Amino acid sequence: MELLNTLVEKGLRRELPTREEALAVLATSDDDLLDVVAAAGKVRRQWFGRRVKLNYLVNLKSGLCPEDCSYCSQRLGSKAEILKYTWLKPEDASRAAAAGVAGGAKRVCLVASGRGPTDRDVERVSETISAIKEQNEGVEVCACLGLLTDGQAGRLREAGADAYNHNLNTSEATYGDICTTHDFGDRVETVRQAQAAGMSACSGLIAGMGESDADLVDVVFALRELDPDSVPVNFLIPFEGTPLAKEWNLTPQRALRILAMTRFVCPDVEVRLAGGREVHLRSMQPLALHLVNSLFLGDYLTSEGQAGKDDLAMIADAGFEVEGTDTTTLPGHRVQGGVCGDGGCGDAEAGGCHSSGEVPEQAASSDGAPSDEVRRGLVSVRRRGAGTELPPNA
Repeated sequence: MELLNTLVEKGLRRELPTREEALAVLATSDDDLLDVVAAAGKVRRQWFGRRVKLNYLVNLKSGLCPEDCSYCSQRLGSKAEILKYTWLKPEDASRAAAAGVAGGAKRVCLVASGRGPTDRDVERVSETISAIKEQNEGVEVCACLGLLTDGQAGRLREAGADAYNHNLNTSEATYGDICTTHDFGDRVETVRQAQAAGMSACSGLIAGMGESDADLVDVVFALRELDPDSVPVNFLIPFEGTPLAKEWNLTPQRALRILAMTRFVCPDVEVRLAGGREVHLRSMQPLALHLVNSLFLGDYLTSEGQAGKDDLAMIADAGFEVEGTDTTTLPGHRVQGGVCGDGGCGDAEAGGCHSSGEVPEQAASSDGAPSDEVRRGLVSVRRRGAGTELPPNA
């Protein structure tokens, strides 16, 4: 297919595809899917080999957010029966982080619900970063605390934060359809503040919220322009009790095409397989490793993920290797070009995010997709790890 040859050549040169080419990737047929994966896989291997970076989430403060993001189980008015707790103590967060590091995670992502941190919150997180780095030599720490105000990014960087995450989520044109308490520009500004402070910027998207192909291309092109080091691709989990609970728009094939398009547009950036991979890719997750070079290990913010040991087995079985702490994630030209750190982290929430570890047998509906009843059964609220007395799943 001439389109794929062109995209591979552009990806190897770090050249931006046209919008028409990106849209064409999303429009390819299921018959061409393996060709699409193979083509994007060439670009992935050029810049990242067969390495997979592991990241681990610690939810520092869960629920009770005043923002109204429609996809999120922690949103204002959410009826999702998630864990709700206030700030973890630094020592408790450090213990949770250590479990992820012991499981192979190179980066710990510290996330807190809310519009943005107060100055006291920044102090809390700074203390937590110190505790984690003191106990886990060489670990990278990324913060995800919402919208930043003047000076906060610099304080987090001084405290040892290597990266900051704030996703764009969807296109600017449709952002108002999923959130009214802040806008697309607010998110862009926070990412720029993180970059200006010397942190590695991480910003991605959520697919499956009813957006068009044009919306997906728009947000990925906006990310390319913003130039974060890491682009997490989340797939919406329609969490019961949220406004998007009935939005089941994705198939494994469409999810793979979205990942491939993202890789072609962002060839030398850490593309992370984030929220919703277990629910929407299911048994096709190993194919996604040919497109992404990063994923989250174990559980997520408010939902359970695939067991950490199963993640490691999947990576090994697919012929990939876990990236070590002595390896720089990003290609040398990005690091040498003044990019700080080597990749960020996604919020991996996407409206609740992830399945339980065991994926039940799929019951097919008339169009070959799992029935809504079966798909809802794939979403499991997190009841272990941070904020509980039970050990985490890492």
